[in-house]
Amino acid sequence: MNSNLYAIPIRKADGAETTLAEYRGRVMLIVNVASKCGFTDQYAGLEALYKKYRERGLVVLGFPCNQFMKQESGDDASIQQFCTVNFGVTFPVFAKIDVNGSNAHPLYGYLKNAKPGTFGTGWIKWNFAKFLVDRSGNVAKRIGTATKPAAIEKDIEALLASAA
Repeated sequence: MNSNLYAIPIRKADGAETTLAEYRGRVMLIVNVASKCGFTDQYAGLEALYKKYRERGLVVLGFPCNQFMKQESGDDASIQQFCTVNFGVTFPVFAKIDVNGSNAHPLYGYLKNAKPGTFGTGWIKWNFAKFLVDRSGNVAKRIGTATKPAAIEKDIEALLASAA
């Protein structure tokens, strides 16, 4: 079942179709992001984690979502510009997606099925919900919006120390 994660089609911000296959063997921190949210400053913490651990195998993957009070209303190009100019983001930020409802992206269907969250509801509650995926493609942990990126450093270190 893990291999299915790597086959899910995703779209880069420039419109190119791809999959998560290029991240096989790496620890992934997958986050639904937004530019006009009270948690938007977490971009800085996500970038700090990426810079600190990317050489050891961490990749942060941002998926913009406009489902929470329309806090990501821009197009893919403006989102990229916002992330770069305001937070110096160098980790991949993909095309905008839905994370809940009938149009939820298959990636989020997979993540929510693997780690349903509070009371098994499966719903993403807000922007900046985080999923940690180990080197083998297993969804290791679901982390709530309010948890700052620095607070999950020990979890990341543990997954990075594990063999692929």
